[in-house]
Amino acid sequence: MDALTTALKVAASGLGAQAERLRVVSENLANAQSTSSIPGGDPYQRKTVAFAAELDRASGGTLVEVGGIERDGSDFPVEYMPGHEAADEFGYVKMPNVNALVEMADMREANRSYEANLQVIKQARELISMTIDLMRNQ
Repeated sequence: MDALTTALKVAASGLGAQAERLRVVSENLANAQSTSSIPGGDPYQRKTVAFAAELDRASGGTLVEVGGIERDGSDFPVEYMPGHEAADEFGYVKMPNVNALVEMADMREANRSYEANLQVIKQARELISMTIDLMRNQ
């Protein structure tokens, strides 16, 4: 495979990985206030995306893939809400370990990475098109 095709494959794998990351961040934000439905139960637990590198033998390029979606093991913050259905015997409710500021930063980073991979694809397509035009004119 030629270098331009390899660049397309690498960038496309990056697009897929960042799209999955954006999906997980959106899920975290959507569940940032999701508590348990039972007293003292655990709320929604933040998810993170782990990336992995995979060698594409056909092209010789290293592709990125989602290695897994993991749970964040950090502690759940607690809030005093004695009337809440998830409150324990002392009136405390475990809240999700989702920090909206961290999620927004992750979303911004994933969006920028997505856009960078998209730009690589556009440039590679343009170079392929220019190469075809040069071959036609000979």
